[in-house]
Amino acid sequence: MTWRGWFRLCLALCGVVALGVMTPGHAQERPEADADRQILVMLKMAPPHYRPGAAYGGSYGDGAAMAARRRIAAGIARRNGLTLVDGWPMPLIGVDCYVMRVPDGMAVDAAIAQVSKDSAVSWSQPLQTYQARGSPAGVAPNDPLFRAQPAATAWRLADLHRIATGRNISVAIIDSKIDVAHPDLAGQFIANLDFVDRRTTSGEAHGTGVAGIVGAKAGNGIGIAGIAPDARIMALRACWQTAVGPTLCNSLGLARALQFAIEHNAEVINLSLAGPADPLLARLIALALARNLSVVAPFDPSLPQGGFPASLPGVIAVADESLRSLPARVYIAPGRDVPTTQPGGKWYLVNGSSYAVAHVTGLIALMRQAGGRATRIALDRMAGGAIDACATLVGTSPGCDCSCAIDRRLAGRAR
Repeated sequence: MTWRGWFRLCLALCGVVALGVMTPGHAQERPEADADRQILVMLKMAPPHYRPGAAYGGSYGDGAAMAARRRIAAGIARRNGLTLVDGWPMPLIGVDCYVMRVPDGMAVDAAIAQVSKDSAVSWSQPLQTYQARGSPAGVAPNDPLFRAQPAATAWRLADLHRIATGRNISVAIIDSKIDVAHPDLAGQFIANLDFVDRRTTSGEAHGTGVAGIVGAKAGNGIGIAGIAPDARIMALRACWQTAVGPTLCNSLGLARALQFAIEHNAEVINLSLAGPADPLLARLIALALARNLSVVAPFDPSLPQGGFPASLPGVIAVADESLRSLPARVYIAPGRDVPTTQPGGKWYLVNGSSYAVAHVTGLIALMRQAGGRATRIALDRMAGGAIDACATLVGTSPGCDCSCAIDRRLAGRAR
């Protein structure tokens, strides 16, 4: 039996005492059937110089302006036989986004086509559903689980941290709720916001696991070390953990979180999820990429073109090492039997491309710190598409391995 097998057996036998057995936590109940009857309607937003007075509502963010725009949306809903549910301003792309419910007996596609003809509407689309691409599998520095981390060996993580730790690099994790009070994560966050309409005070498994791989504290004597332990993390909840099923997200929650990340200049955006193509999200991601922000997402071979948003040009697509016959554009990173943080101050082993994405998110934070914020992100590869993290960060050559290359880099700094 391999050391990982023994480790998993140990967790199974004594995890309740030592690390704790992962439980679903406070799962979100959600009327998914009703969500299938909801659509997004983008209300055209007048340019700033056409918003001077009460006719449109004054300045974009004040209460009177918001009320005026909501009245316009309510009128559109009424004229088209729809029910206004919710709304959110998207000034970065020049629209107000409203959720409207299609009544029973009316086809959703027909409702989208009908409301799109309204002169005040920019476009309309389905409220898409997305699914996180990771699942629990069971369960250098002085972090006890460091040696069990695949990146500790495969990526020479302790060596990489001699060059960069992600210091002052902002990373947005758009996911389910992160346990920001976890002892391996507390103090790592510059934002903790909830964009899901059904609130929870409890951390959720998927988001907490992704956050641990990206930015768990290093050298604190507990748990693991994140790939970028000094990164500044934005915990942006746009997904929810279901009672018995997967972690899910929808277009509106993701759009809200993306807009916040872009407005606050998150240099790396982690989207460990996949689903159908979406015009609203595509526009926001294109804006992020145009601003030199890095967006990382999982490649899912079961979805057309690997799923959205990984299929978008410029998005860094990542898969875990269990997947084979991947397109050349897809990077392979650790994603099997990875120890990471879980809600309630626990650690557990996880599997899936979600966690491979988290590794690459952390690596890009290291690259941005080491190379400067304007550095073009380009990940070098080893045979088979696996990432050579050391060559990516510092470069290697025949006769000068990772440690040698890092020693040279540090010597150059000292001069």
